[in-house]
Amino acid sequence: MQNGILPLWKEKGMTSHDCVFKLRKILKMKRIGHTGTLDPSVEGVLPICLGESTKVAEYLTNAGKEYVAEVTIGSSTTTEDADGEVVEVNNIFKEFSREHIESVLTSLTGVIEQTPPMYSAVKVNGKKLYEYARQGLIIERPSREVTIYEMELLSEESSFSGEQVTFRIRVACSKGTYIRTLAVQIGETLGYPAHMSKLVRTASGSFTEADCLTLGQVQEKVESGTLTDKLFPLDYALHDMPKVEVPQSMEKSIQNGQVLEANDELRQHERVVFTNNGQAVAVYINHPTKVGKMKPEKMFSWEIEEE
Repeated sequence: MQNGILPLWKEKGMTSHDCVFKLRKILKMKRIGHTGTLDPSVEGVLPICLGESTKVAEYLTNAGKEYVAEVTIGSSTTTEDADGEVVEVNNIFKEFSREHIESVLTSLTGVIEQTPPMYSAVKVNGKKLYEYARQGLIIERPSREVTIYEMELLSEESSFSGEQVTFRIRVACSKGTYIRTLAVQIGETLGYPAHMSKLVRTASGSFTEADCLTLGQVQEKVESGTLTDKLFPLDYALHDMPKVEVPQSMEKSIQNGQVLEANDELRQHERVVFTNNGQAVAVYINHPTKVGKMKPEKMFSWEIEEE
Protein backbone atom coordinates (compact mmCIF):
# COMPACT_ATOMS: atom_id res chain seq x y z
CA MET A 1 0.00 0.00 0.00
CA GLN A 2 1.22 3.49 -0.89
CA ASN A 3 1.80 5.99 1.92
CA GLY A 4 2.42 9.69 1.51
CA ILE A 5 0.96 12.94 0.22
CA LEU A 6 0.14 13.16 -3.49
CA PRO A 7 -0.29 16.74 -4.78
CA LEU A 8 -2.97 16.32 -7.45
CA TRP A 9 -3.89 18.85 -10.12
CA LYS A 10 -7.69 18.61 -10.11
CA GLU A 11 -9.04 19.20 -13.57
CA LYS A 12 -12.33 20.91 -14.36
CA GLY A 13 -15.54 18.87 -14.48
CA MET A 14 -14.79 16.71 -11.44
CA THR A 15 -15.61 17.00 -7.76
CA SER A 16 -12.93 16.38 -5.15
CA HIS A 17 -14.78 13.15 -4.30
CA ASP A 18 -14.61 12.09 -7.96
CA CYS A 19 -10.80 12.43 -7.76
CA VAL A 20 -10.64 10.20 -4.68
CA PHE A 21 -12.93 7.62 -6.34
CA LYS A 22 -10.71 7.48 -9.47
CA LEU A 23 -7.51 7.29 -7.41
CA ARG A 24 -8.86 4.36 -5.41
CA LYS A 25 -9.25 2.49 -8.71
CA ILE A 26 -5.86 3.54 -10.09
CA LEU A 27 -3.95 2.79 -6.87
CA LYS A 28 -6.11 -0.20 -5.87
CA MET A 29 -6.41 1.07 -2.29
CA LYS A 30 -9.25 2.43 -0.17
CA ARG A 31 -7.49 4.56 2.42
CA ILE A 32 -7.37 7.85 0.49
CA GLY A 33 -8.61 11.30 1.52
CA HIS A 34 -8.59 14.78 -0.02
CA THR A 35 -7.72 17.97 1.84
CA GLY A 36 -10.41 20.46 0.89
CA THR A 37 -13.30 20.62 -1.54
CA LEU A 38 -12.88 22.24 -4.93
CA ASP A 39 -16.03 22.91 -6.98
CA PRO A 40 -16.32 21.00 -10.31
CA SER A 41 -15.76 24.19 -12.34
CA VAL A 42 -12.52 24.96 -10.46
CA GLU A 43 -9.14 23.46 -11.31
CA GLY A 44 -6.03 23.48 -9.21
CA VAL A 45 -3.90 22.10 -6.42
CA LEU A 46 -5.59 19.39 -4.33
CA PRO A 47 -3.26 17.49 -1.97
CA ILE A 48 -4.37 13.86 -1.55
CA CYS A 49 -3.39 11.80 1.49
CA LEU A 50 -2.63 8.11 1.01
CA GLY A 51 -2.58 5.41 3.69
CA GLU A 52 -1.07 6.50 7.00
CA SER A 53 -0.93 10.10 5.73
CA THR A 54 -4.73 10.40 5.97
CA LYS A 55 -4.08 11.08 9.67
CA VAL A 56 -2.58 14.47 8.80
CA ALA A 57 -5.22 15.50 6.23
CA GLU A 58 -6.79 18.02 8.62
CA TYR A 59 -3.49 19.91 8.97
CA LEU A 60 -3.28 20.28 5.19
CA THR A 61 -6.96 21.26 5.01
CA ASN A 62 -6.33 24.00 7.60
CA ALA A 63 -3.33 25.42 5.71
CA GLY A 64 -3.56 28.65 3.75
CA LYS A 65 -4.51 28.66 0.08
CA GLU A 66 -3.69 30.77 -2.96
CA TYR A 67 -5.95 31.40 -5.94
CA VAL A 68 -6.10 33.26 -9.23
CA ALA A 69 -9.64 34.45 -9.83
CA GLU A 70 -11.48 36.43 -12.49
CA VAL A 71 -14.00 38.93 -11.11
CA THR A 72 -16.85 40.19 -13.28
CA ILE A 73 -18.49 43.47 -12.27
CA GLY A 74 -22.02 44.13 -13.58
CA SER A 75 -23.97 40.95 -12.81
CA SER A 76 -24.60 38.67 -9.84
CA THR A 77 -25.71 35.02 -9.70
CA THR A 78 -27.44 32.65 -7.30
CA THR A 79 -24.18 30.78 -6.63
CA GLU A 80 -21.88 33.83 -6.73
CA ASP A 81 -19.95 32.20 -9.59
CA ALA A 82 -20.51 31.60 -13.31
CA ASP A 83 -22.44 28.37 -12.71
CA GLY A 84 -25.50 30.02 -11.17
CA GLU A 85 -28.53 31.74 -12.57
CA VAL A 86 -28.19 35.48 -13.12
CA VAL A 87 -30.21 37.38 -10.52
CA GLU A 88 -29.17 41.00 -11.11
CA VAL A 89 -27.68 42.85 -14.07
CA ASN A 90 -26.42 46.40 -14.24
CA ASN A 91 -25.48 47.32 -17.81
CA ILE A 92 -24.69 50.99 -17.38
CA PHE A 93 -21.26 51.97 -18.70
CA LYS A 94 -18.66 51.61 -15.94
CA GLU A 95 -15.12 52.91 -15.72
CA PHE A 96 -12.61 52.22 -12.95
CA SER A 97 -9.02 53.32 -12.72
CA ARG A 98 -6.40 50.78 -11.76
CA GLU A 99 -5.77 52.75 -8.56
CA HIS A 100 -9.47 52.60 -7.63
CA ILE A 101 -9.61 48.80 -7.95
CA GLU A 102 -6.32 48.38 -6.09
CA SER A 103 -7.64 50.55 -3.23
CA VAL A 104 -10.72 48.30 -3.00
CA LEU A 105 -8.51 45.19 -2.87
CA THR A 106 -6.44 46.81 -0.10
CA SER A 107 -9.59 47.62 1.88
CA LEU A 108 -10.58 43.93 1.80
CA THR A 109 -7.13 42.67 2.84
CA GLY A 110 -6.64 41.47 6.42
CA VAL A 111 -9.30 40.01 8.71
CA ILE A 112 -12.71 40.38 7.05
CA GLU A 113 -16.19 39.01 7.67
CA GLN A 114 -17.92 36.73 5.18
CA THR A 115 -21.38 35.19 5.06
CA PRO A 116 -21.16 31.75 3.40
CA PRO A 117 -23.14 31.56 0.14
CA MET A 118 -26.37 29.56 0.09
CA TYR A 119 -24.81 27.20 -2.44
CA SER A 120 -22.09 25.89 -0.10
CA ALA A 121 -21.43 22.86 2.09
CA VAL A 122 -21.57 24.82 5.36
CA LYS A 123 -24.03 23.16 7.74
CA VAL A 124 -26.83 25.02 9.54
CA ASN A 125 -29.03 22.98 11.89
CA GLY A 126 -27.38 19.78 10.67
CA LYS A 127 -28.18 20.41 7.00
CA LYS A 128 -25.91 21.69 4.24
CA LEU A 129 -26.78 25.12 2.90
CA TYR A 130 -26.96 23.92 -0.71
CA GLU A 131 -29.69 21.48 0.34
CA TYR A 132 -31.81 24.40 1.54
CA ALA A 133 -30.95 26.33 -1.64
CA ARG A 134 -32.10 23.48 -3.88
CA GLN A 135 -35.47 23.61 -2.11
CA GLY A 136 -35.70 27.31 -2.92
CA LEU A 137 -35.10 28.32 0.70
CA ILE A 138 -32.88 31.17 1.85
CA ILE A 139 -32.03 30.96 5.53
CA GLU A 140 -30.00 33.04 7.92
CA ARG A 141 -26.33 32.06 7.87
CA PRO A 142 -23.77 32.83 10.55
CA SER A 143 -21.02 35.17 9.36
CA ARG A 144 -17.43 34.28 10.13
CA GLU A 145 -14.03 35.91 10.07
CA VAL A 146 -11.44 34.90 7.50
CA THR A 147 -8.03 36.36 6.71
CA ILE A 148 -6.94 37.70 3.34
CA TYR A 149 -3.15 37.72 3.58
CA GLU A 150 -2.52 39.25 0.15
CA MET A 151 -4.61 40.43 -2.78
CA GLU A 152 -3.01 41.57 -6.02
CA LEU A 153 -4.49 42.91 -9.25
CA LEU A 154 -2.98 40.78 -12.02
CA SER A 155 -4.66 42.40 -15.02
CA GLU A 156 -2.26 44.99 -16.44
CA GLU A 157 -4.67 47.63 -17.82
CA SER A 158 -4.42 51.17 -16.46
CA SER A 159 -8.21 51.48 -16.55
CA PHE A 160 -11.19 49.11 -16.88
CA SER A 161 -14.41 50.06 -18.64
CA GLY A 162 -17.56 48.65 -20.21
CA GLU A 163 -21.04 47.46 -19.29
CA GLN A 164 -19.48 44.32 -17.81
CA VAL A 165 -15.95 44.75 -16.42
CA THR A 166 -13.64 41.81 -15.73
CA PHE A 167 -10.20 41.63 -14.12
CA ARG A 168 -7.94 38.97 -12.64
CA ILE A 169 -6.69 38.91 -9.05
CA ARG A 170 -4.35 36.76 -6.97
CA VAL A 171 -5.56 35.95 -3.47
CA ALA A 172 -3.62 34.37 -0.60
CA CYS A 173 -6.04 33.53 2.20
CA SER A 174 -6.89 31.44 5.23
CA LYS A 175 -8.93 28.26 5.37
CA GLY A 176 -12.65 28.85 4.96
CA THR A 177 -12.41 31.83 2.59
CA TYR A 178 -14.97 31.86 -0.21
CA ILE A 179 -13.36 33.53 -3.23
CA ARG A 180 -16.75 33.85 -4.95
CA THR A 181 -18.07 35.71 -1.91
CA LEU A 182 -14.95 37.87 -2.00
CA ALA A 183 -15.75 38.71 -5.65
CA VAL A 184 -19.24 39.81 -4.55
CA GLN A 185 -17.71 41.93 -1.78
CA ILE A 186 -15.37 43.59 -4.28
CA GLY A 187 -18.42 44.43 -6.41
CA GLU A 188 -20.34 45.78 -3.43
CA THR A 189 -17.41 48.05 -2.54
CA LEU A 190 -17.28 49.29 -6.14
CA GLY A 191 -21.07 49.79 -6.02
CA TYR A 192 -22.25 47.13 -8.48
CA PRO A 193 -23.43 43.49 -8.58
CA ALA A 194 -20.57 41.06 -9.22
CA HIS A 195 -19.61 37.40 -9.37
CA MET A 196 -16.53 35.21 -9.72
CA SER A 197 -16.33 34.14 -13.36
CA LYS A 198 -13.23 31.87 -13.18
CA LEU A 199 -11.08 30.32 -10.45
CA VAL A 200 -7.84 28.33 -10.22
CA ARG A 201 -6.27 27.21 -6.94
CA THR A 202 -2.56 27.80 -7.48
CA ALA A 203 -1.31 26.68 -4.05
CA SER A 204 -2.49 24.72 -1.03
CA GLY A 205 -0.20 25.08 1.97
CA SER A 206 3.32 24.73 0.53
CA PHE A 207 2.19 22.69 -2.51
CA THR A 208 2.11 24.44 -5.89
CA GLU A 209 1.24 23.45 -9.45
CA ALA A 210 4.88 22.44 -10.02
CA ASP A 211 4.48 19.67 -7.42
CA CYS A 212 1.28 18.26 -8.94
CA LEU A 213 0.31 15.36 -11.17
CA THR A 214 -2.92 15.01 -13.13
CA LEU A 215 -4.93 11.79 -12.82
CA GLY A 216 -3.55 10.71 -16.20
CA GLN A 217 0.02 11.27 -15.02
CA VAL A 218 -0.69 9.31 -11.83
CA GLN A 219 -1.85 6.39 -13.98
CA GLU A 220 1.37 6.58 -16.02
CA LYS A 221 3.53 6.69 -12.86
CA VAL A 222 1.72 3.66 -11.41
CA GLU A 223 2.24 1.69 -14.63
CA SER A 224 5.95 2.58 -14.71
CA GLY A 225 6.39 1.94 -10.97
CA THR A 226 7.67 5.48 -10.33
CA LEU A 227 4.80 7.07 -8.38
CA THR A 228 6.70 6.85 -5.07
CA ASP A 229 9.20 9.39 -6.45
CA LYS A 230 6.39 11.99 -6.60
CA LEU A 231 4.96 11.38 -3.11
CA PHE A 232 5.77 13.64 -0.17
CA PRO A 233 6.27 12.09 3.28
CA LEU A 234 3.64 12.44 6.00
CA ASP A 235 6.04 14.77 7.86
CA TYR A 236 5.56 17.38 5.12
CA ALA A 237 2.18 18.30 6.64
CA LEU A 238 3.91 18.98 9.97
CA HIS A 239 6.77 21.14 8.72
CA ASP A 240 5.66 24.30 10.56
CA MET A 241 5.26 22.60 13.95
CA PRO A 242 8.08 22.44 16.54
CA LYS A 243 9.88 19.06 16.63
CA VAL A 244 11.22 17.21 19.68
CA GLU A 245 13.27 14.02 19.39
CA VAL A 246 11.80 11.38 21.70
CA PRO A 247 14.09 10.67 24.68
CA GLN A 248 14.69 6.95 25.17
CA SER A 249 13.04 7.16 28.61
CA MET A 250 9.76 8.30 27.00
CA GLU A 251 9.65 5.99 24.00
CA LYS A 252 7.20 3.45 25.44
CA SER A 253 4.96 6.16 26.95
CA ILE A 254 4.63 7.99 23.65
CA GLN A 255 4.19 4.82 21.61
CA ASN A 256 1.33 3.84 23.94
CA GLY A 257 -0.26 7.30 23.63
CA GLN A 258 0.02 8.16 27.30
CA VAL A 259 -0.53 11.62 28.78
CA LEU A 260 2.83 13.32 29.39
CA GLU A 261 4.24 15.94 31.73
CA ALA A 262 4.96 19.13 29.75
CA ASN A 263 7.83 21.44 30.60
CA ASP A 264 7.58 25.22 30.17
CA GLU A 265 9.08 25.11 26.68
CA LEU A 266 6.58 22.53 25.38
CA ARG A 267 3.60 24.37 26.88
CA GLN A 268 4.42 27.44 24.79
CA HIS A 269 3.30 25.63 21.63
CA GLU A 270 -0.19 24.65 20.54
CA ARG A 271 1.18 21.44 19.03
CA VAL A 272 4.47 19.55 19.29
CA VAL A 273 5.68 16.81 16.98
CA PHE A 274 7.68 14.03 18.63
CA THR A 275 10.17 12.39 16.29
CA ASN A 276 12.22 9.20 16.31
CA ASN A 277 15.40 9.42 14.24
CA GLY A 278 13.89 12.49 12.60
CA GLN A 279 10.62 10.77 11.63
CA ALA A 280 7.32 11.98 13.09
CA VAL A 281 5.78 9.48 15.49
CA ALA A 282 3.16 11.54 17.34
CA VAL A 283 1.57 14.99 17.58
CA TYR A 284 0.84 16.13 21.14
CA ILE A 285 -1.27 19.08 22.29
CA ASN A 286 -1.72 20.79 25.64
CA HIS A 287 -4.24 18.86 27.73
CA PRO A 288 -7.57 20.75 27.84
CA THR A 289 -8.27 19.98 31.51
CA LYS A 290 -5.00 18.86 33.12
CA VAL A 291 -2.62 21.76 33.65
CA GLY A 292 0.98 20.95 32.80
CA LYS A 293 0.06 17.85 30.84
CA MET A 294 0.06 16.98 27.14
CA LYS A 295 -2.11 14.45 25.35
CA PRO A 296 -1.73 12.80 21.94
CA GLU A 297 -3.70 14.27 19.02
CA LYS A 298 -2.25 12.00 16.32
CA MET A 299 -0.27 8.76 16.57
CA PHE A 300 1.76 7.34 13.69
CA SER A 301 3.13 3.85 13.17
CA TRP A 302 6.69 3.29 14.38
CA GLU A 303 8.89 0.54 15.69
CA ILE A 304 11.07 0.81 18.80
CA GLU A 305 14.37 -0.95 18.31
CA GLU A 306 14.99 -3.45 21.09
CA GLU A 307 18.46 -3.37 22.62
